[in-house]
Amino acid sequence: MTQIAQFVRRAVQTGANKLATVNGARSQTWRTFDGRMKRLAGAMHALGFKPGERIGILSLNSDRYLEALFGLSHGGFVFVPINTRLAPPEIVFWLADSGCVALFVDEAFVPVLPAVLPETPDLRTVVYIGEGAAPSGLTEYESLLEGAAPLADSIGQDQDLAGIFYTGGTTGRSKGVMLSHNNIMANALNIYPGTQANEDSRYIHAAPMFHLADNAMTFVVTGFGGTHYFLPRFDPVGLMAAIAEYKVTVMLIVPTMVNMMVHHPDVAKYDLSSVHRLLFGASPMPEAVLRRATQVMPATEFVQAYGQSEASPLLTLLDARYNTFDGPYAGKVKSAGRSGLGIEVRIHDVDDNEVPRGTVGEICGRGQVVMLGYWKQPEMTAHTLRNGWLHTGDGGYMDEDGFVYLVDRVKDMIVSGGENVYSAETEDALYSHPAVAECAVIGVPDDKWGERVHAIVRLKPGMRATEAELVAHSHGRIANYKCPRTVDFREEPLPLSGAGKILKTELRKPFWEGRDKQIN
Repeated sequence: MTQIAQFVRRAVQTGANKLATVNGARSQTWRTFDGRMKRLAGAMHALGFKPGERIGILSLNSDRYLEALFGLSHGGFVFVPINTRLAPPEIVFWLADSGCVALFVDEAFVPVLPAVLPETPDLRTVVYIGEGAAPSGLTEYESLLEGAAPLADSIGQDQDLAGIFYTGGTTGRSKGVMLSHNNIMANALNIYPGTQANEDSRYIHAAPMFHLADNAMTFVVTGFGGTHYFLPRFDPVGLMAAIAEYKVTVMLIVPTMVNMMVHHPDVAKYDLSSVHRLLFGASPMPEAVLRRATQVMPATEFVQAYGQSEASPLLTLLDARYNTFDGPYAGKVKSAGRSGLGIEVRIHDVDDNEVPRGTVGEICGRGQVVMLGYWKQPEMTAHTLRNGWLHTGDGGYMDEDGFVYLVDRVKDMIVSGGENVYSAETEDALYSHPAVAECAVIGVPDDKWGERVHAIVRLKPGMRATEAELVAHSHGRIANYKCPRTVDFREEPLPLSGAGKILKTELRKPFWEGRDKQIN
Protein backbone atom coordinates (compact mmCIF):
# COMPACT_ATOMS: atom_id res chain seq x y z
CA MET A 1 0.00 0.00 0.00
CA THR A 2 1.29 3.44 -0.99
CA GLN A 3 0.21 6.24 1.36
CA ILE A 4 2.32 9.34 1.85
CA ALA A 5 2.05 9.13 5.66
CA GLN A 6 4.43 6.17 5.35
CA PHE A 7 7.24 8.72 4.94
CA VAL A 8 6.64 9.62 8.59
CA ARG A 9 6.42 5.97 9.63
CA ARG A 10 9.82 5.34 8.10
CA ALA A 11 11.28 8.36 9.87
CA VAL A 12 9.99 7.00 13.20
CA GLN A 13 11.21 3.49 12.45
CA THR A 14 14.74 4.65 11.62
CA GLY A 15 15.13 7.53 14.08
CA ALA A 16 12.19 8.09 16.43
CA ASN A 17 14.19 10.31 18.79
CA LYS A 18 15.87 12.37 16.09
CA LEU A 19 14.95 16.02 15.62
CA ALA A 20 12.06 16.33 13.15
CA THR A 21 11.16 20.03 13.11
CA VAL A 22 12.55 23.30 14.43
CA ASN A 23 10.24 26.31 14.27
CA GLY A 24 11.72 29.16 16.25
CA ALA A 25 11.77 28.09 19.90
CA ARG A 26 9.56 25.08 19.16
CA SER A 27 11.08 21.71 18.25
CA GLN A 28 10.04 18.06 18.30
CA THR A 29 11.24 14.54 17.52
CA TRP A 30 9.83 12.24 14.87
CA ARG A 31 8.10 10.20 17.58
CA THR A 32 6.28 13.32 18.76
CA PHE A 33 5.51 14.42 15.21
CA ASP A 34 3.99 11.01 14.45
CA GLY A 35 1.75 11.22 17.50
CA ARG A 36 0.54 14.71 16.62
CA MET A 37 -0.10 13.69 13.02
CA LYS A 38 -2.26 10.77 14.16
CA ARG A 39 -4.15 12.88 16.72
CA LEU A 40 -4.92 15.50 14.07
CA ALA A 41 -6.37 12.79 11.81
CA GLY A 42 -8.41 11.43 14.70
CA ALA A 43 -9.64 14.89 15.66
CA MET A 44 -10.89 15.65 12.14
CA HIS A 45 -12.78 12.35 12.06
CA ALA A 46 -14.30 13.16 15.47
CA LEU A 47 -15.54 16.47 14.03
CA GLY A 48 -17.46 14.49 11.42
CA PHE A 49 -15.24 14.95 8.37
CA LYS A 50 -15.11 12.01 5.99
CA PRO A 51 -12.24 10.51 3.98
CA GLY A 52 -12.07 12.04 0.51
CA GLU A 53 -13.35 15.45 1.64
CA ARG A 54 -11.19 18.41 0.70
CA ILE A 55 -9.53 20.57 3.34
CA GLY A 56 -7.67 23.78 2.51
CA ILE A 57 -4.48 25.14 4.06
CA LEU A 58 -3.85 28.90 3.88
CA SER A 59 -0.76 29.65 5.91
CA LEU A 60 2.84 30.77 5.82
CA ASN A 61 5.53 28.11 6.25
CA SER A 62 5.55 26.45 9.69
CA ASP A 63 5.85 23.15 11.55
CA ARG A 64 2.09 23.08 11.91
CA TYR A 65 1.71 23.33 8.14
CA LEU A 66 3.88 20.22 7.87
CA GLU A 67 1.78 18.43 10.51
CA ALA A 68 -1.39 19.37 8.63
CA LEU A 69 -0.10 17.96 5.33
CA PHE A 70 0.73 14.60 6.85
CA GLY A 71 -2.12 14.50 9.37
CA LEU A 72 -4.80 15.18 6.77
CA SER A 73 -3.27 12.61 4.46
CA HIS A 74 -3.09 10.04 7.26
CA GLY A 75 -6.80 10.57 7.86
CA GLY A 76 -7.70 9.99 4.21
CA PHE A 77 -8.55 13.63 3.52
CA VAL A 78 -7.53 15.56 0.40
CA PHE A 79 -5.36 18.57 1.21
CA VAL A 80 -5.67 21.71 -0.90
CA PRO A 81 -2.73 24.10 -0.37
CA ILE A 82 -3.78 27.70 -1.10
CA ASN A 83 -1.41 30.17 -2.74
CA THR A 84 -0.60 32.80 -0.11
CA ARG A 85 -0.35 35.59 -2.70
CA LEU A 86 -3.95 35.31 -3.85
CA ALA A 87 -6.52 38.07 -3.44
CA PRO A 88 -9.71 37.16 -1.50
CA PRO A 89 -11.81 36.52 -4.66
CA GLU A 90 -9.14 34.10 -5.90
CA ILE A 91 -9.02 32.33 -2.53
CA VAL A 92 -12.80 31.98 -2.70
CA PHE A 93 -12.54 30.45 -6.16
CA TRP A 94 -9.97 27.82 -5.10
CA LEU A 95 -11.95 26.86 -1.98
CA ALA A 96 -15.30 26.78 -3.74
CA ASP A 97 -14.04 25.06 -6.87
CA SER A 98 -12.41 22.27 -4.87
CA GLY A 99 -15.39 22.00 -2.50
CA CYS A 100 -13.33 22.48 0.66
CA VAL A 101 -15.27 21.72 3.85
CA ALA A 102 -12.62 22.98 6.29
CA LEU A 103 -9.74 25.43 6.25
CA PHE A 104 -6.48 25.63 8.22
CA VAL A 105 -5.31 29.23 8.58
CA ASP A 106 -2.62 31.15 10.48
CA GLU A 107 -2.50 34.70 11.84
CA ALA A 108 -1.29 36.16 8.54
CA PHE A 109 -4.59 35.28 6.85
CA VAL A 110 -7.14 35.79 9.59
CA PRO A 111 -7.75 39.32 8.19
CA VAL A 112 -8.99 37.91 4.86
CA LEU A 113 -11.58 35.62 6.46
CA PRO A 114 -14.36 38.25 6.58
CA ALA A 115 -14.12 38.53 2.79
CA VAL A 116 -13.80 34.76 2.24
CA LEU A 117 -16.16 33.01 4.65
CA PRO A 118 -19.46 34.58 3.46
CA GLU A 119 -18.65 33.34 -0.06
CA THR A 120 -17.70 29.78 0.99
CA PRO A 121 -20.70 28.36 2.86
CA ASP A 122 -19.39 24.77 2.54
CA LEU A 123 -16.60 25.54 5.04
CA ARG A 124 -17.85 24.01 8.28
CA THR A 125 -14.73 24.57 10.38
CA VAL A 126 -11.77 26.94 10.34
CA VAL A 127 -8.78 25.64 12.33
CA TYR A 128 -6.32 28.24 13.60
CA ILE A 129 -2.70 27.02 13.29
CA GLY A 130 -1.06 30.37 14.01
CA GLU A 131 0.72 31.65 17.11
CA GLY A 132 -1.14 32.74 20.23
CA ALA A 133 -4.80 32.32 21.08
CA ALA A 134 -7.29 31.52 18.33
CA PRO A 135 -9.55 34.42 17.28
CA SER A 136 -13.21 34.14 18.18
CA GLY A 137 -15.09 31.59 16.10
CA LEU A 138 -12.01 29.61 15.04
CA THR A 139 -10.99 26.19 16.33
CA GLU A 140 -7.69 26.33 18.19
CA TYR A 141 -5.18 23.80 16.81
CA GLU A 142 -3.44 22.74 20.02
CA SER A 143 -6.74 22.30 21.84
CA LEU A 144 -8.01 20.21 18.95
CA LEU A 145 -5.02 17.88 19.25
CA GLU A 146 -4.91 17.80 23.05
CA GLY A 147 -8.04 15.75 23.59
CA ALA A 148 -8.03 13.74 20.38
CA ALA A 149 -7.74 9.98 20.10
CA PRO A 150 -5.05 9.07 17.55
CA LEU A 151 -6.01 7.38 14.32
CA ALA A 152 -3.78 4.30 14.32
CA ASP A 153 -3.79 3.35 10.64
CA SER A 154 -3.65 5.48 7.51
CA ILE A 155 -6.69 5.71 5.26
CA GLY A 156 -6.17 5.81 1.50
CA GLN A 157 -3.70 4.24 -0.85
CA ASP A 158 -2.08 4.16 -4.28
CA GLN A 159 -4.40 5.86 -6.78
CA ASP A 160 -6.60 7.58 -4.19
CA LEU A 161 -6.63 11.36 -4.47
CA ALA A 162 -4.16 12.85 -1.96
CA GLY A 163 -4.05 16.52 -2.88
CA ILE A 164 -5.31 19.15 -5.30
CA PHE A 165 -2.62 21.61 -6.35
CA TYR A 166 -3.87 24.60 -8.29
CA THR A 167 -1.61 25.87 -11.02
CA GLY A 168 -0.15 29.30 -10.44
CA GLY A 169 -2.00 30.97 -13.28
CA THR A 170 1.12 32.29 -15.06
CA THR A 171 -0.45 31.26 -18.37
CA GLY A 172 -4.14 31.69 -17.56
CA ARG A 173 -6.90 30.56 -15.19
CA SER A 174 -5.83 28.28 -12.34
CA LYS A 175 -6.56 24.57 -12.74
CA GLY A 176 -6.78 22.02 -9.93
CA VAL A 177 -4.14 19.34 -10.52
CA MET A 178 -5.20 16.07 -8.87
CA LEU A 179 -2.31 14.03 -7.46
CA SER A 180 -2.56 10.57 -5.96
CA HIS A 181 -0.51 9.06 -3.14
CA ASN A 182 1.33 7.08 -5.80
CA ASN A 183 2.12 10.25 -7.79
CA ILE A 184 3.69 11.91 -4.77
CA MET A 185 5.60 8.80 -3.71
CA ALA A 186 6.98 8.29 -7.23
CA ASN A 187 8.08 11.92 -7.39
CA ALA A 188 9.98 11.64 -4.10
CA LEU A 189 11.89 8.64 -5.41
CA ASN A 190 12.68 10.42 -8.68
CA ILE A 191 13.96 13.60 -7.05
CA TYR A 192 16.14 11.76 -4.54
CA PRO A 193 19.26 11.60 -6.78
CA GLY A 194 19.20 15.38 -7.03
CA THR A 195 18.90 15.90 -3.28
CA GLN A 196 21.19 13.18 -1.94
CA ALA A 197 19.07 13.45 1.23
CA ASN A 198 19.90 11.32 4.28
CA GLU A 199 19.15 11.17 7.99
CA ASP A 200 21.56 14.05 8.64
CA SER A 201 19.92 16.39 6.13
CA ARG A 202 18.86 19.79 7.43
CA TYR A 203 16.33 21.29 5.06
CA ILE A 204 14.86 24.78 5.24
CA HIS A 205 11.42 25.60 3.87
CA ALA A 206 12.22 28.94 2.23
CA ALA A 207 10.11 28.45 -0.89
CA PRO A 208 6.36 28.50 -0.10
CA MET A 209 5.03 25.23 1.28
CA PHE A 210 1.87 25.47 -0.81
CA HIS A 211 4.00 24.91 -3.91
CA LEU A 212 4.83 21.45 -5.21
CA ALA A 213 8.52 22.25 -5.56
CA ASP A 214 8.82 22.59 -1.80
CA ASN A 215 6.46 19.64 -1.35
CA ALA A 216 8.82 17.43 -3.36
CA MET A 217 11.55 18.15 -0.83
CA THR A 218 9.13 17.82 2.08
CA PHE A 219 8.43 14.17 1.37
CA VAL A 220 11.93 12.99 0.55
CA VAL A 221 13.52 14.73 3.57
CA THR A 222 10.80 13.30 5.82
CA GLY A 223 11.26 9.80 4.45
CA PHE A 224 14.94 9.87 5.37
CA GLY A 225 14.21 11.30 8.81
CA GLY A 226 16.03 14.58 8.21
CA THR A 227 15.23 17.80 10.06
CA HIS A 228 12.88 20.54 8.80
CA TYR A 229 13.47 24.24 9.50
CA PHE A 230 11.05 26.98 8.50
CA LEU A 231 11.27 30.50 7.11
CA PRO A 232 7.69 31.86 7.21
CA ARG A 233 8.13 33.68 3.92
CA PHE A 234 11.14 34.22 1.68
CA ASP A 235 13.48 37.03 2.59
CA PRO A 236 17.11 36.92 1.39
CA VAL A 237 18.60 38.16 4.67
CA GLY A 238 16.33 35.92 6.73
CA LEU A 239 17.30 32.92 4.61
CA MET A 240 21.03 33.62 4.83
CA ALA A 241 20.80 34.11 8.59
CA ALA A 242 18.88 30.84 8.97
CA ILE A 243 21.41 28.92 6.87
CA ALA A 244 24.23 30.22 9.05
CA GLU A 245 22.39 29.53 12.33
CA TYR A 246 21.04 26.04 11.56
CA LYS A 247 23.84 24.84 9.26
CA VAL A 248 21.32 24.00 6.55
CA THR A 249 22.63 21.29 4.22
CA VAL A 250 20.04 21.14 1.44
CA MET A 251 17.53 23.60 0.05
CA LEU A 252 15.27 24.28 -2.90
CA ILE A 253 14.48 27.78 -4.08
CA VAL A 254 13.56 29.33 -7.43
CA PRO A 255 16.02 31.32 -9.58
CA THR A 256 14.43 34.62 -8.58
CA MET A 257 15.24 33.84 -4.95
CA VAL A 258 18.77 32.70 -5.82
CA ASN A 259 19.28 35.98 -7.69
CA MET A 260 18.10 38.07 -4.72
CA MET A 261 20.30 36.15 -2.27
CA VAL A 262 23.60 35.98 -4.16
CA HIS A 263 23.42 39.61 -5.28
CA HIS A 264 22.48 40.93 -1.84
CA PRO A 265 25.03 43.50 -0.64
CA ASP A 266 25.39 41.68 2.70
CA VAL A 267 25.84 38.16 1.33
CA ALA A 268 29.50 38.02 2.43
CA LYS A 269 28.46 38.53 6.06
CA TYR A 270 26.83 35.09 6.29
CA ASP A 271 28.39 31.63 6.36
CA LEU A 272 26.60 29.66 3.64
CA SER A 273 29.20 26.89 3.42
CA SER A 274 27.02 24.25 5.11
CA VAL A 275 24.76 24.02 2.03
CA HIS A 276 25.89 20.91 0.19
CA ARG A 277 23.16 20.95 -2.43
CA LEU A 278 20.91 23.69 -3.73
CA LEU A 279 18.13 22.65 -6.09
CA PHE A 280 16.48 25.27 -8.25
CA GLY A 281 13.56 25.15 -10.65
CA ALA A 282 10.17 26.63 -11.65
CA SER A 283 11.83 28.94 -14.21
CA PRO A 284 15.14 29.08 -16.12
CA MET A 285 18.27 30.19 -14.25
CA PRO A 286 20.03 32.97 -16.18
CA GLU A 287 23.68 32.07 -16.79
CA ALA A 288 24.90 35.26 -15.13
CA VAL A 289 22.99 34.40 -11.94
CA LEU A 290 24.35 30.84 -11.85
CA ARG A 291 27.90 32.10 -12.33
CA ARG A 292 27.45 34.52 -9.44
CA ALA A 293 25.91 31.79 -7.27
CA THR A 294 28.83 29.43 -7.81
CA GLN A 295 31.23 32.23 -6.86
CA VAL A 296 29.33 33.14 -3.70
CA MET A 297 28.73 29.51 -2.65
CA PRO A 298 31.77 27.56 -3.92
CA ALA A 299 31.13 24.62 -1.56
CA THR A 300 27.59 24.11 -2.90
CA GLU A 301 26.53 21.76 -5.67
CA PHE A 302 23.76 23.27 -7.82
CA VAL A 303 21.11 20.98 -9.29
CA GLN A 304 18.40 22.07 -11.71
CA ALA A 305 14.96 20.46 -11.50
CA TYR A 306 12.44 20.91 -14.28
CA GLY A 307 8.79 19.92 -14.27
CA GLN A 308 5.29 21.13 -13.58
CA SER A 309 2.44 20.48 -11.18
CA GLU A 310 0.91 17.99 -13.59
CA ALA A 311 4.04 15.82 -13.18
CA SER A 312 4.07 15.89 -9.36
CA PRO A 313 6.26 17.97 -10.36
CA LEU A 314 9.60 16.48 -11.53
CA LEU A 315 10.34 15.57 -15.15
CA THR A 316 14.09 16.12 -15.51
CA LEU A 317 17.16 16.73 -13.35
CA LEU A 318 20.47 18.35 -14.27
CA ASP A 319 23.00 16.96 -11.83
CA ALA A 320 25.65 19.16 -10.27
CA ARG A 321 28.44 17.78 -12.47
CA TYR A 322 26.77 19.41 -15.48
CA ASN A 323 26.24 22.81 -13.85
CA THR A 324 29.69 23.89 -14.90
CA PHE A 325 31.12 26.31 -17.43
CA ASP A 326 34.40 24.46 -17.90
CA GLY A 327 35.54 20.98 -18.92
CA PRO A 328 33.87 18.28 -21.03
CA TYR A 329 30.37 18.86 -19.60
CA ALA A 330 30.38 22.64 -20.03
CA GLY A 331 27.70 22.81 -22.73
CA LYS A 332 25.14 20.87 -20.69
CA VAL A 333 24.61 23.76 -18.26
CA LYS A 334 22.18 25.28 -20.75
CA SER A 335 19.94 22.21 -20.51
CA ALA A 336 17.31 21.18 -17.95
CA GLY A 337 18.95 17.78 -17.61
CA ARG A 338 17.71 14.29 -18.36
CA SER A 339 14.52 12.49 -17.41
CA GLY A 340 14.13 11.11 -13.90
CA LEU A 341 14.66 7.38 -13.50
CA GLY A 342 10.94 6.60 -13.44
CA ILE A 343 9.91 9.07 -16.14
CA GLU A 344 9.92 8.89 -19.92
CA VAL A 345 10.37 12.21 -21.71
CA ARG A 346 10.05 12.83 -25.45
CA ILE A 347 9.77 15.82 -27.77
CA HIS A 348 6.63 15.72 -29.94
CA ASP A 349 5.38 17.57 -32.98
CA VAL A 350 1.78 18.79 -33.31
CA ASP A 351 0.65 15.31 -34.40
CA ASP A 352 2.27 13.68 -31.35
CA ASN A 353 5.10 12.13 -33.33
CA GLU A 354 8.56 12.15 -31.76
CA VAL A 355 10.79 14.65 -33.55
CA PRO A 356 14.46 14.10 -34.44
CA ARG A 357 17.06 15.06 -31.84
CA GLY A 358 17.83 18.76 -31.94
CA THR A 359 14.39 19.67 -33.31
CA VAL A 360 12.16 21.98 -31.26
CA GLY A 361 8.77 20.59 -30.31
CA GLU A 362 6.56 20.17 -27.24
CA ILE A 363 8.06 18.44 -24.21
CA CYS A 364 5.90 15.46 -23.24
CA GLY A 365 6.21 12.88 -20.48
CA ARG A 366 4.68 9.75 -19.06
CA GLY A 367 5.14 7.62 -15.96
CA GLN A 368 3.91 7.20 -12.39
CA VAL A 369 4.30 10.92 -11.67
CA VAL A 370 1.67 12.04 -14.20
CA MET A 371 -1.43 13.49 -12.53
CA LEU A 372 -4.83 11.83 -12.28
CA GLY A 373 -6.25 14.82 -14.15
CA TYR A 374 -7.67 18.30 -13.62
CA TRP A 375 -10.34 18.66 -10.95
CA LYS A 376 -13.78 18.88 -12.60
CA GLN A 377 -12.28 19.56 -16.04
CA PRO A 378 -12.52 16.29 -18.02
CA GLU A 379 -12.15 17.91 -21.45
CA MET A 380 -8.98 19.76 -20.47
CA THR A 381 -7.69 16.59 -18.83
CA ALA A 382 -8.28 14.60 -22.01
CA HIS A 383 -6.51 17.28 -24.08
CA THR A 384 -3.48 17.51 -21.78
CA LEU A 385 -3.13 13.72 -21.39
CA ARG A 386 -3.98 12.79 -24.96
CA ASN A 387 -2.45 9.67 -26.51
CA GLY A 388 -1.11 8.58 -23.14
CA TRP A 389 1.32 11.50 -22.77
CA LEU A 390 1.39 14.55 -20.53
CA HIS A 391 1.66 17.58 -22.83
CA THR A 392 3.55 20.21 -20.86
CA GLY A 393 2.96 23.24 -23.07
CA ASP A 394 6.72 23.83 -22.95
CA GLY A 395 8.79 24.10 -26.10
CA GLY A 396 12.18 22.41 -26.19
CA TYR A 397 14.49 19.94 -27.86
CA MET A 398 16.59 16.93 -26.84
CA ASP A 399 20.23 16.38 -27.76
CA GLU A 400 21.88 13.08 -28.67
CA ASP A 401 22.70 12.40 -25.01
CA GLY A 402 19.09 12.77 -23.85
CA PHE A 403 19.49 16.24 -22.32
CA VAL A 404 16.39 18.40 -22.65
CA TYR A 405 16.79 22.06 -23.56
CA LEU A 406 13.93 24.44 -22.80
CA VAL A 407 13.30 27.20 -25.26
CA ASP A 408 10.11 28.68 -23.79
CA ARG A 409 6.59 28.14 -22.69
CA VAL A 410 4.70 27.50 -25.90
CA LYS A 411 2.45 30.43 -24.95
CA ASP A 412 5.47 32.65 -24.27
CA MET A 413 6.93 32.19 -27.74
CA ILE A 414 6.98 35.43 -29.72
CA VAL A 415 6.44 35.36 -33.48
CA SER A 416 8.11 38.47 -34.87
CA GLY A 417 8.42 38.97 -38.61
CA GLY A 418 7.79 35.26 -39.16
CA GLU A 419 10.63 34.24 -36.82
CA ASN A 420 10.05 32.33 -33.57
CA VAL A 421 11.64 34.14 -30.64
CA TYR A 422 11.96 32.29 -27.33
CA SER A 423 11.84 34.87 -24.56
CA ALA A 424 14.16 32.88 -22.28
CA GLU A 425 17.06 33.42 -24.73
CA THR A 426 16.51 37.17 -24.81
CA GLU A 427 16.16 37.33 -21.04
CA ASP A 428 19.40 35.41 -20.60
CA ALA A 429 21.20 37.95 -22.80
CA LEU A 430 19.79 40.86 -20.77
CA TYR A 431 20.65 39.25 -17.44
CA SER A 432 24.29 39.13 -18.51
CA HIS A 433 24.38 42.96 -18.34
CA PRO A 434 25.81 43.95 -14.95
CA ALA A 435 23.11 46.57 -14.27
CA VAL A 436 20.10 44.27 -14.77
CA ALA A 437 18.49 43.01 -11.59
CA GLU A 438 15.31 41.58 -13.10
CA CYS A 439 13.78 41.33 -16.55
CA ALA A 440 10.91 39.81 -18.51
CA VAL A 441 10.58 39.61 -22.28
CA ILE A 442 7.14 39.54 -23.87
CA GLY A 443 5.57 39.94 -27.29
CA VAL A 444 3.56 43.10 -27.84
CA PRO A 445 1.45 44.09 -30.89
CA ASP A 446 3.36 45.69 -33.74
CA ASP A 447 1.92 46.79 -37.08
CA LYS A 448 5.12 45.98 -38.97
CA TRP A 449 6.39 42.83 -37.26
CA GLY A 450 3.11 41.36 -36.01
CA GLU A 451 4.66 41.06 -32.55
CA ARG A 452 7.55 43.10 -31.21
CA VAL A 453 10.14 41.73 -28.78
CA HIS A 454 9.69 43.96 -25.75
CA ALA A 455 11.71 43.88 -22.51
CA ILE A 456 10.63 45.08 -19.08
CA VAL A 457 13.66 45.70 -16.89
CA ARG A 458 14.43 46.62 -13.30
CA LEU A 459 17.97 47.84 -12.70
CA LYS A 460 20.14 47.18 -9.66
CA PRO A 461 20.16 50.00 -7.08
CA GLY A 462 22.63 52.72 -7.95
CA MET A 463 23.28 51.41 -11.47
CA ARG A 464 22.26 52.92 -14.79
CA ALA A 465 21.60 51.63 -18.30
CA THR A 466 19.72 53.05 -21.26
CA GLU A 467 17.41 51.31 -23.70
CA ALA A 468 20.01 51.70 -26.46
CA GLU A 469 22.73 50.24 -24.26
CA LEU A 470 20.68 47.14 -23.38
CA VAL A 471 19.65 46.58 -27.00
CA ALA A 472 23.27 46.89 -28.12
CA HIS A 473 24.35 44.52 -25.33
CA SER A 474 21.85 41.93 -26.58
CA HIS A 475 23.06 42.29 -30.17
CA GLY A 476 26.47 41.12 -29.04
CA ARG A 477 25.05 37.87 -27.70
CA ILE A 478 22.05 36.73 -29.74
CA ALA A 479 20.68 37.07 -33.26
CA ASN A 480 19.26 40.47 -34.21
CA TYR A 481 15.67 39.25 -34.52
CA LYS A 482 15.81 37.91 -30.93
CA CYS A 483 16.93 41.21 -29.44
CA PRO A 484 14.45 43.56 -27.76
CA ARG A 485 13.26 46.34 -30.01
CA THR A 486 11.90 48.33 -27.10
CA VAL A 487 12.60 48.43 -23.36
CA ASP A 488 10.53 49.67 -20.43
CA PHE A 489 12.18 50.37 -17.09
CA ARG A 490 10.50 49.69 -13.75
CA GLU A 491 11.63 50.76 -10.30
CA GLU A 492 9.40 48.33 -8.44
CA PRO A 493 9.96 44.53 -8.53
CA LEU A 494 8.17 42.70 -11.32
CA PRO A 495 4.98 40.87 -10.29
CA LEU A 496 5.56 37.30 -9.12
CA SER A 497 3.39 34.26 -8.67
CA GLY A 498 3.47 32.57 -5.27
CA ALA A 499 6.05 30.17 -6.68
CA GLY A 500 8.38 33.03 -7.63
CA LYS A 501 7.68 33.06 -11.37
CA ILE A 502 7.36 36.43 -13.10
CA LEU A 503 3.72 36.88 -14.09
CA LYS A 504 4.02 37.64 -17.78
CA THR A 505 0.24 37.48 -18.13
CA GLU A 506 0.03 40.60 -15.95
CA LEU A 507 2.81 42.35 -17.85
CA ARG A 508 1.15 41.64 -21.20
CA LYS A 509 -2.31 42.90 -20.26
CA PRO A 510 -1.79 46.65 -20.88
CA PHE A 511 -0.38 45.97 -24.35
CA TRP A 512 -3.10 43.56 -25.48
CA GLU A 513 -6.10 45.23 -23.85
CA GLY A 514 -9.13 45.35 -26.12
CA ARG A 515 -7.88 42.65 -28.47
CA ASP A 516 -9.68 39.37 -29.03
CA LYS A 517 -6.55 37.23 -28.88
CA GLN A 518 -3.06 37.42 -27.42
CA ILE A 519 -1.33 36.98 -30.76
CA ASN A 520 -0.94 39.37 -33.68
